[in-house]
Amino acid sequence: MKENTNIRSPVCIVMGHVDHGKTTILDFIRGTAIARGEAGGITQAISSTNLSIKVIQEVCGDLLNSLKTNITLPGILFIDSPGHAAFTNLRKRGGNIADIAILTIDINEGLKPQTIESIEILKKYKTPFIIAANKIDVISGWNSKADKTLLSSIQKQSENTKDFLDKKLYELVGQIYEIGFNSQRFDRVEDYTKEIAIIPLSAKTGEGIPELLMVLTGLAQKFLENCLECNLEKEAKGTILEVKEEKGIGTTLDAIIYDGTLKKGDTIIIGNIDEPIVTKVKALFEPGKKQLKAYNEVRAAIGVKISAPDIKEAIPGMPIISVKNKADINSKTKEIQKEIDEILIETDNEGIILKADSLGSLEALVSLVKEKKIPIKKASIGNVTKKDVADALSEKNEINKVILAFNTKPIETKEIKIISNEIIYKLLDDLEEWRKDEQSKIERKKLKGLVKPAKFMIMHNCIFRQSNPAVFGVEILSGILETGTPIMKSNGKKVNQIDQLQKEGENVNSAEKGEQLAVAVKGIIIGRQVIEGEILFSDISEKDFLKYKELKSLLKPDETQILKEIAGIKRRDNPVWGV
Repeated sequence: MKENTNIRSPVCIVMGHVDHGKTTILDFIRGTAIARGEAGGITQAISSTNLSIKVIQEVCGDLLNSLKTNITLPGILFIDSPGHAAFTNLRKRGGNIADIAILTIDINEGLKPQTIESIEILKKYKTPFIIAANKIDVISGWNSKADKTLLSSIQKQSENTKDFLDKKLYELVGQIYEIGFNSQRFDRVEDYTKEIAIIPLSAKTGEGIPELLMVLTGLAQKFLENCLECNLEKEAKGTILEVKEEKGIGTTLDAIIYDGTLKKGDTIIIGNIDEPIVTKVKALFEPGKKQLKAYNEVRAAIGVKISAPDIKEAIPGMPIISVKNKADINSKTKEIQKEIDEILIETDNEGIILKADSLGSLEALVSLVKEKKIPIKKASIGNVTKKDVADALSEKNEINKVILAFNTKPIETKEIKIISNEIIYKLLDDLEEWRKDEQSKIERKKLKGLVKPAKFMIMHNCIFRQSNPAVFGVEILSGILETGTPIMKSNGKKVNQIDQLQKEGENVNSAEKGEQLAVAVKGIIIGRQVIEGEILFSDISEKDFLKYKELKSLLKPDETQILKEIAGIKRRDNPVWGV
């Protein structure tokens, strides 16, 4: 393999469900104890790790000798993130800056909601990935062989343990197939362009970690050569991951530089909502360290902490570019703002309101909402505001009167529907369900004014007054009985209309299936026109029936059934009634 100075380190995002071992895998490689220092063992902040090729070679040993490729990587830049937050922040014009990903899955638990969401995001950005099937050390009967290669360690396990491992792997292969990918254990993969490699491992004992790095390095060197070529002498391009306050330094930006070189003293332009921030790099530090190590310059791809004045308003996910010539500042500022404006949508057209915590998250949300052909009136970054509520209220279409809040704080309001969630696909599912319910309510308003289909029985021993008006107990067998409903017998003979409904001593306007209550009907005598135990129906006119036929898709099954019975009764005297 020949070393190519124009090849940058690939950016590798480590994703997966909470507590499936994302940080612990990197922790083993780094030889640090970050995972044990985090609250509850869960990553609390986005962090990056620049792993040199020397460290990778030390971990992999002879395994790397089997790789036959044209380039040697300078290293790998790992991004460890809580859920998918970093991934949606890791954006650049035209896509995502993560070149490859490790998806961590607890082999004993399989796919979880965050795992599935991670896969969906990887699929959306067409990012190649491998699967770290973690926690093989807790498989029943597993005997750790940390000094052996993974395959020889597996071979030395008992037959029962090997069978159980294979069973879990096949279950995982099946789950992954169900969401659109073929996968296989790494040593059984025939074509890495068609199958996802699964590496069983233990982040606790280190078994499988060398194989994970070997497969990752091999894939990057074999398939990402064109993606990794860059001119390290040109101006830097990067993306903000986090905005932090550092004691003794002030506001800093944790960023990924994915192209070019950034130097102390460089002028940088940072994208923003209203207008870009133009400032100067005061200092560069290694991120994620208690004792900050300073740099004079950094070269792609690398994670870096940037100290600069006037960056308090900077937003995660926003792009950063450095400028060498002062004459270029104006044109570069316009260029970067154009990129932001393409994502921050605001038009006069009808549509829903989108809010997200970062530019990358917003871009992902906008893209997915557009895929579902849902119109967007406004998309912006930050918490939901009163103005957002007012904008949503101004919508003419009821199913657009909604705000989607992704990873942002919703405002307390009863004026408008706000759907919030930290999982982007759950947010979209909730939106579609709400829009469907709202559309159904809108459609059902068309049924207003029609006599409701109802079927009810006069209860035995519940005659409270025989006449003037007759008051008696009924049980609603199906449909909805309302005050003012004309009623008829099962032979089609008209009775009169419901003058009053009373339940537990209180007047009510309607009653539904299963309810028992008292009704008052004028102009009849119990024992003559109607009797105890008799079943009665609402007397629907032919005009109302034809309207119901027109809107049959809005009817509930029991309403459709009652209408069929009513039509049957009416057609005894008039065979073409309601046809």
